[in-house]
Amino acid sequence: MTNPPAEAPHPQHDDHDDHGHARGGAHGHSHGLIHESITRSREGVRVVSLSLVVLLITAGLQIIIFISTGSIALLADLIHNAGDALTAIPLGAAFLLRSRPAERGAGYFVVGTIFVSACVAAVESISRLIHPHHVSHLFVLAVAGLIGFLGNEIAAVIRLRGGKRLDSAALIADGNHARVDGLVSLAVVASSIVVALGLQVADPLIGLAITLVILRITWQSFLTIRNDPR
Repeated sequence: MTNPPAEAPHPQHDDHDDHGHARGGAHGHSHGLIHESITRSREGVRVVSLSLVVLLITAGLQIIIFISTGSIALLADLIHNAGDALTAIPLGAAFLLRSRPAERGAGYFVVGTIFVSACVAAVESISRLIHPHHVSHLFVLAVAGLIGFLGNEIAAVIRLRGGKRLDSAALIADGNHARVDGLVSLAVVASSIVVALGLQVADPLIGLAITLVILRITWQSFLTIRNDPR
């Protein structure tokens, strides 16, 4: 009598291994994901920090030139650039908090700072028209103004590109702010050239023209923040 063939042993099903694999797989995947808000926060802080470093280097170079010349016009531009660089602080804090409302608030703060810059430029320009004075150290002023323009333009490009990449209206507004500062510094270069040609009145007139540009960018930045749907 032939014995029936032995049944092949059923492979043991290790529930522990399967569950462990499932848990391990899920656990591994959860660690592999970084929430979008965290990624955006890190990128925003990186953009703001990089632009701030550029502006601080720019101010440092202008300080060196100011110490060697003692030019009051240069001191005014230096204080303006250094003070406006600090607008990066509330914007950076908003990115760290990963808060859209805080980011919007920082954007309005930047817009307010641009408007104050326009008011200061207007008052100073009108004062120069009423009480003209001789502008000296023209070559050094031109160099310092060029440094201010280049530094602010680099910061503007960093912020504007970052703002578009992160869809941040506040960062875009801050980029426009840096561009305004660059125009103010470039006006120092233009003024030194025209004054060197003998037209002292050109200095305050150029200041008034720049004031109009600042006011226009102020309004555009305000609209950017206000119309942001988030």
